[in-house]
Amino acid sequence: MAYIPNILFAIVLIAGITFFASNVKKLIRNIKLGHGIDVSDNKEQRWKNMARIALGQGKMTRRPIAGILHVIVYIGFIIINIEVLEIIIDGLFGTHRLFSEILPPSVYGFLIGSFEILAALVLVSVIVFWARRNIIKIKRFWSKEMTAWPKSDANFILYFEMILMTLFLVMNATDVHFQGMGTGNIISQHIHSWFGNTTAETLHVIERTAWWAHILGILVFLNYLYYSKHLHILLAFPNTYFAKLKPKGQFNNLEAVTKEVKMMMDPNVDPFAPAPENSEAPAKFGASDVTDLNWLQLLNAYTCTECGRCTSECPANQTGKKLSPRKIMMDTRDRLEEVGKNMDANKGTFKDDGKQLLDNYITREELWACTTCNACVEACPVSIDPLSIIMEMRRFLVMEQSAAPMELNNMMGNIENNGAPWPYNQMDRLNWANEQ
Repeated sequence: MAYIPNILFAIVLIAGITFFASNVKKLIRNIKLGHGIDVSDNKEQRWKNMARIALGQGKMTRRPIAGILHVIVYIGFIIINIEVLEIIIDGLFGTHRLFSEILPPSVYGFLIGSFEILAALVLVSVIVFWARRNIIKIKRFWSKEMTAWPKSDANFILYFEMILMTLFLVMNATDVHFQGMGTGNIISQHIHSWFGNTTAETLHVIERTAWWAHILGILVFLNYLYYSKHLHILLAFPNTYFAKLKPKGQFNNLEAVTKEVKMMMDPNVDPFAPAPENSEAPAKFGASDVTDLNWLQLLNAYTCTECGRCTSECPANQTGKKLSPRKIMMDTRDRLEEVGKNMDANKGTFKDDGKQLLDNYITREELWACTTCNACVEACPVSIDPLSIIMEMRRFLVMEQSAAPMELNNMMGNIENNGAPWPYNQMDRLNWANEQ
């Protein structure tokens, strides 16, 4: 009978980790639906970017208030969860605060004291985040794409964090053995005084309840991540590592198109010369659905934090256009999830559902509203590139459907006929000078 709690704990732990692993497998499967892209270059710079942006939160602090609060929550969760290791060992082997017996009292006290201070700071920061979102109602949190689920998801995460930090402090405050050590209980000793008239048996029940609720909450939180925008907690690291290193204004050129242009412009190019290796024309130009994108763009979609910094700095959005870079990423992720569920329901094979990312999720008006200024890319705190998806979908419209706006078609026709965007013959370009 004494081992029943340990067995139950092991079952719950294995079940939680197994379910999380199955979701990770599904996530990887979905991302791999994108076509390949070579990101093996400049590994040193990629490691630096990951350390600076994902680990060091380098771009978050550009907005100091939100940035500093986010850093507190980020550091707090990383460090406090070291305590989870002790909880897991205690749960599996029936020990109680095993590290307090292994580590010197001063070291253990320093660790737990640090955890308690960080837990209190995280709790305060999360409350401020909640107030900014629900009381102050900062505009970027209430854009039209932030429908019922995205708004609820953000609040669910905040409530999760509030509850987990509270449970951690209550667990420490009602642990008679820990309080008797008199070290490390920097915050919890003040909470312990609230239970002054509580019997030792009741304190033990409260402590065990908080202990179980804390570890169960962490497992639930871990498995909730797959369904939440907070998946970026895990994906920010690979996303910043694999992010584009080329200058932001540099777009990719299709080898097949480049060859055609060279043949038109250079009379010395042999149009019948064999094509270089790996330069075959793609089966489809651009993207109309998520499977036409590359895997890094799909990783971008899953990494999106829905913070809205991209949309708040988008000049098209600021002038009332329908474009929202955040919505582009959310729509891409939602369509990818829909494709994944379709495959799950059809034994791993996608069954045509008559939908696609273009038109069913992202409208043409949104795509053509983009000024390609890269403000969204620069603003993203985890190196997401909404513009690359927009440009691939534009490429599809132009090269596959000849569906560019009239103004763009006129410009391209002028370039073809006159060698310039303007509707004037080359011989007439200097006529303005004769009018002086």
